Amino acid sequence: MGPRLSRFLTYLLLLVPPLVVSFYLLASFPPPPPPLPLPTFPGLDSLSPDSRAREIYPIDWAGNGSGHWADLPLGRTRYWLVGPESGKKIVLIHGLSVPALVWAPLVPQLTAAGYRVLLYDLYGRGYSAAPAAAAYDANLYVTQLALLMQHAGWARARVAGLSMGGAVAAAFVNAFPALVERDVVLVACAGLVEASELSRTAKVMSSPIVQTLTTNPLHRHNANDPPSPVESNGGVDAPLADLVRLQSAHLHGFNRAVSRSLRAGPITGLAWAFDTRGSVGGEGGEGEEGGKGVWSGRRVLVVHVRVAFPLAFSAVLFPSPFVLHFAISIARSIVPHPHPPKTPYPMAPCLQSSTALSSSPSPSSETTRCLSVSIPELGPSTLTDTIAI
Repeated sequence: MGPRLSRFLTYLLLLVPPLVVSFYLLASFPPPPPPLPLPTFPGLDSLSPDSRAREIYPIDWAGNGSGHWADLPLGRTRYWLVGPESGKKIVLIHGLSVPALVWAPLVPQLTAAGYRVLLYDLYGRGYSAAPAAAAYDANLYVTQLALLMQHAGWARARVAGLSMGGAVAAAFVNAFPALVERDVVLVACAGLVEASELSRTAKVMSSPIVQTLTTNPLHRHNANDPPSPVESNGGVDAPLADLVRLQSAHLHGFNRAVSRSLRAGPITGLAWAFDTRGSVGGEGGEGEEGGKGVWSGRRVLVVHVRVAFPLAFSAVLFPSPFVLHFAISIARSIVPHPHPPKTPYPMAPCLQSSTALSSSPSPSSETTRCLSVSIPELGPSTLTDTIAI
C-alpha cells in the first residue's frame, strides 16, 4: 500500500464518523415547522376584477352580503352563507377542480326549501388560498372544514359532497362525527379508486412537474384566448371548463392542489372512510370492538350520475388545447364506469349491510340507512328532491 493511499484512508476514517454523527443529528432533529399561518399562494382575488375568471365567478356570486373571509391557520378561505338563518344547516363541498360555483343551480332551490347553506372553496381552488407546502390529502380538507364551521359558529350540519367533495364529506364524518347531523349526501362520489388503478397517463399528467409546466407564459397566453370546442360523450359546461382552465393558468397553487389531490388526496384510497362496519370511534359509535362506527344511525343518500363524462371531471385541467386530450384521458381513467354497475357499487363494503332509506323511523338507531339512486343527469331539481331527506 502506497503512502498516498494510506493517507487517503486515514483522512477517510477521520471524516466518516463526524459525517455519520452529523447526518444522524439532522435526521433525528429536523428543523421546526414554519409558524402559523402557513405560507400560501393567493386565489382568484389576486386577479383583476375585470378578468375573465372573475367574470365567470364573481366574488359575491351567491348574492350581496353572502360572501365572507375566514383567516384560518392553514390558509385564507372564502365562504358564502345563504338561506334563512333559522333554517336546517347544510354544507356543500365541491369537487376536484371546479370551485363552489358548481353548486349555483342548486342553491336557490335549497334556500327556498328552508335550508341555511354554507358553501366554500377548498384550498387551492377559487378564492381560497393554496398552502404552499401542503400535501392536499384528506387531512387538509377535513381540517379546513372543521375550522371553517367553528369560524361560522356552526356546531352541527348536514354535509353534501360532489365527486372529490363526497370523499371529503366521508372523511369528515370519520374525523368529526359530532359535527355532522345524521344526513349525508354523496353525489358521483370519488375516493374508492386506488392509486394503483390509475392509468399511466393519469399518473404522469398529474405529476407536479407536468402541472408546473402548464403554468408557463405560453400556456398563460393561450388561456386568454377563447376556449376551443370540446367534444365528449356527455358534453362540457363551457363556463366551468373555462374557469378551470383560467385557474390552471393564473393561480400558482391550483395545479399543485389538483395534482397532489390526484396522487395522494381524497380522489383515491379512502375506502376506509366509507366503511360502516365500525372502524373509528365517535359519537354514536364505539369503534371496531363495539361493532359500531361513525356511520351508525345515519341516513346516507348516494347519487349515481349516469353520464359518460361527469361534470366534476369534464373541466379541462390544462390551459393549452395541445394537451387537452391528455386531460380527458385523466378524467376518464379516474371514473371507473360511466353507468352504475349491475353489481353493488364500489361502496359495497359499507352498503351491503345497510337498510333502505325511508321516511319511517329506522328499526334501530344504530342502523345505517342508505338510499342509492341513479339519475340521468345532475339536475338541480333532482338533487333538491333527494337532498331534502
